[in-house]
Amino acid sequence: MPRNPMKLKVIVWGINYAPEVTGIGPYNTALCSFLQREGHVVRMVTTFPYYPAWKKQPGDRARLYRTDNVAGVTVNRCWHFVPSRPTALKRILHESSFVLSSFLCLLFLPRPDAFVVVSPPLLLGASAWLMSWLKKAPYILHVQDLQPDAAVGMGMLKPGLLIRTLYRLEAFAYRSAHRVSGISHGMCSAFRKKGMPDRKIIYFPNGVLFPSTVPRRGKFRKRVGLSPEQFVAVYSGNLGVKQGLEVVIEAARLLRDSRIRLVICGEGARRDFLANQITRHQLSNVTMLPLQNARQYVEMLVDTDLSLITQQRGSGASFFPSKLLSQLAFSKPVLTVADDSSELAGALKSGQFGLNVEPGNARAVAGALELLAREPERLAAYAKAGFRYVEQFELNRVLARFEQELLSLVSGTSKIREDSPQEATKATTSGELVEA
Repeated sequence: MPRNPMKLKVIVWGINYAPEVTGIGPYNTALCSFLQREGHVVRMVTTFPYYPAWKKQPGDRARLYRTDNVAGVTVNRCWHFVPSRPTALKRILHESSFVLSSFLCLLFLPRPDAFVVVSPPLLLGASAWLMSWLKKAPYILHVQDLQPDAAVGMGMLKPGLLIRTLYRLEAFAYRSAHRVSGISHGMCSAFRKKGMPDRKIIYFPNGVLFPSTVPRRGKFRKRVGLSPEQFVAVYSGNLGVKQGLEVVIEAARLLRDSRIRLVICGEGARRDFLANQITRHQLSNVTMLPLQNARQYVEMLVDTDLSLITQQRGSGASFFPSKLLSQLAFSKPVLTVADDSSELAGALKSGQFGLNVEPGNARAVAGALELLAREPERLAAYAKAGFRYVEQFELNRVLARFEQELLSLVSGTSKIREDSPQEATKATTSGELVEA
């Protein structure tokens, strides 16, 4: 039953939504579904599904607009350009096309009580200011990725006019928003450094559902040809530039323990390159798989001995890989490849649920894999610590806190705070996980 007597009309505006099962899409879907269950009238303005394969379904390619109903949520889908090989310039065109088409769509939609605007795309923040003014409705800018910081940190864009323009757009978007939320404490700290006052900052991490039951071990291994005796380390998610998965391929070449098997599962801009590297080096200890559906993903997690999460050097301060949460919810120890100063490495140090290796050090990655394959007691300790750490991110509790912030914004009685990561709560909600 809905808990709050005050009911809102909410528009969530973002580029990703169901049926996308990785990246930002599952979190936008979870937010809309939660608000709808709580009795609010929710509308999602988004695109046709394309991520992480960077490819629309054939029937969607010529469509300008379509309205769907997804589990009770009205979903307005808007055309946008999807490049088959995304580059910096093509990504700008890709995001700009969605901003323009969705802005035109919103002009003809009823006025909401509030918007939740999800960035990236960064340009959506500036557009939200104008739409908020036209519709006379406040908005929360929810930041999943600090795009300009990531582009500079990874060397994708060089300092110059374009970067200065992006930072000006970012500053305008933050300044104009009624509230700005971020998915990690480090991101909230970055907002402060960029001049945001505490009263406008909301800590809104991505959440996770905890499984009530799990399938028996062995289904995934049997399906893909892995034996029970092999030590299976799995990376699952987007195969893009930010993930820096080349270090895993190089580590596979250096492994001496024949029991270790690496699985790379996902889609993305670097998939073909990674597949070619595996073929070129004739790596029989690496299995490459497409994205798994929800049931297959759970079966894979159950059969995983070690989860791999990798980041390109320079990207770790700009985003937090929320795939970590579902893996910890299944009590999986983790090997991370990330800058020591990154959010990911900081979480690992805090939770003590695995080992971290600096990006670019394939020999250290191979050494860590061989060490952990020999020490099941250490893995078991990491698994228990990880489950304790992830309890604070239980999905419905996270979403209920954000709902209160949304209600406070509309009612004008804001009580903005950055919740302490020590506010861990025992997970009581069950459900099937989608891949993150």
